[in-house]
Amino acid sequence: MKRLLIVTAIIELGVGLALLCFPSATVALLLGSPLDAPAAVTLGRVARAALLALGVACWLAQYEAQSCAARGLVSAMVLYNLGAVVVLGAAGIRSQEVGIGLWPAIVLHQ
Repeated sequence: MKRLLIVTAIIELGVGLALLCFPSATVALLLGSPLDAPAAVTLGRVARAALLALGVACWLAQYEAQSCAARGLVSAMVLYNLGAVVVLGAAGIRSQEVGIGLWPAIVLHQ
């Protein structure tokens, strides 16, 4: 479980930092269109904060990988990954234009 937490932390922190540094480009890689509307930018900021928080939580949980809290975190990450697959998959199926990173992101969340 320790490796899972480390890998998850690195991935989530990486995407969170990508959203922090290059929000429009990161979203364009996933969805094929940049963040144009103010509401979309705000939602991107919330997603960035959530991904950074998940990454930090997973990184810190690796030190006590067998604790109840770490198992709870892994359960929450499974739920998050399932939701991400559903949301991103629906976007990929419904949209004619998708970014080059959408399908790899879906596979990564499985």
